Amino acid sequence: MRQKSKWLLLLLLLLVVGLVGCNTNEKITTSTTPDNEEKSKTEEVSLTIGSWRTEDVAKYEKVIALFNEQHPEIHVSFNPTKNTEYNTVLNTALQAGEGPDIFHLRPYAAGLKLAEAGYVEKINGLNGLNVFPEEALQASRDDQGNQYGVPINLSSTQFFYNKKIFKDNNLEIPTTWDEFIALNDQLLEKGITPIAMGTKEGWLLSLLHGIVGPAVYEGNDFYQAVLAGEKDFTDPKFIESIQVMNDLKKYFPVNSEGLGMDDIRTLFALEDAAMFPLGSWEIPVVLEMNPDLDLGYFPIPSKESNTTVTTWVDGSFAINANSKNKEAAKVFLEFLTTKEFGDLFVKEFSMISAIPGITSDDALLNAISHSTANEATPYMWVTNFTGGDPTTKSLLESELQGMYLGQVTPEEVATKVQENAKTWFTPFQK
Repeated sequence: MRQKSKWLLLLLLLLVVGLVGCNTNEKITTSTTPDNEEKSKTEEVSLTIGSWRTEDVAKYEKVIALFNEQHPEIHVSFNPTKNTEYNTVLNTALQAGEGPDIFHLRPYAAGLKLAEAGYVEKINGLNGLNVFPEEALQASRDDQGNQYGVPINLSSTQFFYNKKIFKDNNLEIPTTWDEFIALNDQLLEKGITPIAMGTKEGWLLSLLHGIVGPAVYEGNDFYQAVLAGEKDFTDPKFIESIQVMNDLKKYFPVNSEGLGMDDIRTLFALEDAAMFPLGSWEIPVVLEMNPDLDLGYFPIPSKESNTTVTTWVDGSFAINANSKNKEAAKVFLEFLTTKEFGDLFVKEFSMISAIPGITSDDALLNAISHSTANEATPYMWVTNFTGGDPTTKSLLESELQGMYLGQVTPEEVATKVQENAKTWFTPFQK
């Protein structure tokens, strides 16, 4: 009996030990699982951003610092490439299955070519996209409605002018096309270079046509007719816009054929020219060169006394389809849709935010922003005519350079532009 009790006691002891062991194992399991989940939530991730904006490194450091206030676990590096080399460097990396996690996407057709090739991640349904107007989203949206980029800023082109030169010579901002031409003649008579413009770099010429062309063919009406295939570049009004480009040459600096961007910027910044037809992005550049420059702008007046500034989305941020950190990249892109980012952007970059309603402490920038909202016409050479081989835009540029050298007539420029566009632009093939 005593032996039987001994074995029973031993059996009970083993049972208790087993139960204790089970309970111990269960506690270990339940206590470590939450820690693992928390670790996965806060796991550090590194993102790289590619861009052509080498001049904006310090500014993007401030953007990243603001982002990290909410997301300290995501480390972001802004690694830009020289703008003239950016396309080649990015395309080569993407073709090799590499490249930055996030990159600056060229607007419209140029960026969508990368999307068509499968290099860009779709961001349909990304939180925050609904803050943007459709016109801004279309810069990185394909024909099927897939969204690939978050628009960052709007660019505009208009005539900047030196307020001091105007005041000293009793000159007024023109409100009609005839007044604009008379203004140039007055400046020329006074020995002042009216327009800081050179013809050495072709992109300056398509940009100038984007400003003055709508003043001749009445901007949006002609633009909409072209998109519908109802008018094309053989239209007399379009030919007249090329003739106007030729006529303006006498208001350019002497030897304008040899002048590029740096030259004309310097002429205007150092107050050796009265007007500067260029983009809103030039405001901080010329003011850095000459902080005392009293800078103003005016929308170009048309022959029918309408006024326009030319606008477009100048780049979006997109996600590399081969990125290993897509979810973190989406978090960063969502941040780019917020008012906090928009406010910082206009303050630090002195550019117009693509987010509606963002204002600046800079009165000039606010005024231009108002014009882009109320007097805008699309920069059609960028928004719609970067197709073709060569592109219609680049062909226009080379033909305008030839015109300024006396090699082709305005009629011939228009004919060649139309022939090029007809090879690929569907509305012209009806």
